[in-house]
Parts: sequence; structure tokens; C-alpha cells
Amino acid sequence: MWDKIAKCLEGYPERLNVAKILIKNGLSVRNGRIYCGDIVIPVVRISRVARVDRRTVTQTISMIESNPELKTIFSGISPSGPSLREVAKYLNFGVVEITPIDAKTPGILAAAASLIAQKNISIRQAIVDDPELTPEPKLTLITETKIPGELIPEFLKIRGVSKVSVY
Repeated sequence: MWDKIAKCLEGYPERLNVAKILIKNGLSVRNGRIYCGDIVIPVVRISRVARVDRRTVTQTISMIESNPELKTIFSGISPSGPSLREVAKYLNFGVVEITPIDAKTPGILAAAASLIAQKNISIRQAIVDDPELTPEPKLTLITETKIPGELIPEFLKIRGVSKVSVY
């Protein structure tokens, strides 16, 4: 997906940056406007985050809507819901953060989820960073109860896992 977007916005680095912000935040483009679900996001808010002027954001929207491929991608994006990553410890949930050697290695999520399930612990949320949008992508699993320390070496045995943090 990202390769298609980058190709369509080639030669426009500021617009590409705007597109990246839209994707990272699950923001869609419809009818000349930016949406988070059904909520309209003002162009000025995006311009501040992207550190560009409002015209650049408006031009990006126009470019997206005039390109059938981009329009299909950006009109169908939606936010993935609330992330419990930052509040998990306050809610007494368990958190395991797994850093892969290569984020495109298949099976890391499945193997980690299986280890957790074997301990009869329910996974409340799984958050997987997109390797094309995040410099150091991670897999974060939030569980109903704390992760036992004895699982750390088991997570490290999963093919493709570089680092594990449990908190």
C-alpha cells in the first residue's frame, strides 16, 4: 500500500508527509475533507502536525481525490479504535512488547499469542506497528492479567524476535 502512495506522490515530499500522517492516524479523505471516523478534522490541525501550510494539506486532499487509486485507499481508511498501550498498567493489564529482527517475519504474533493462551491468559488487544510507517515497529499485546516473567525466555525463542519487554 505504502509503495503505491509514495509512487503517486513522488516529487511532492510535503504531500507525502501529509499522507503519512493521515495513514498513521487512520484518517480518511472524503468529499474534500479529512475525517476521523465521522468527525471532520480541520485542515489547519493536520498542517500543524505535518509542519506545512494549509494549502499543502488542501492540495494533498485534491491530489488524493483526483487519483482513483489514492481515492480508494484514503476513502476506505478508518481509525483502528482506542489503544490501551499507554493506560494498560493503570488498568492492571499485562503488557508484552516484542521487537522483531524483521517485522515482515511471519508467525511472530501467532506464536506469542499461543504462548499467552497456554498460560490461560486472555489477550485484550494486539497492536502491530506498520513496518512501512514506523522506524522501529513493535508488536504490543495487552492482556487481562500480568504476564508471568517465566514467559520472557519463551518469547525470545520465537523465530524473528529480537527483544522483549514485559510491564
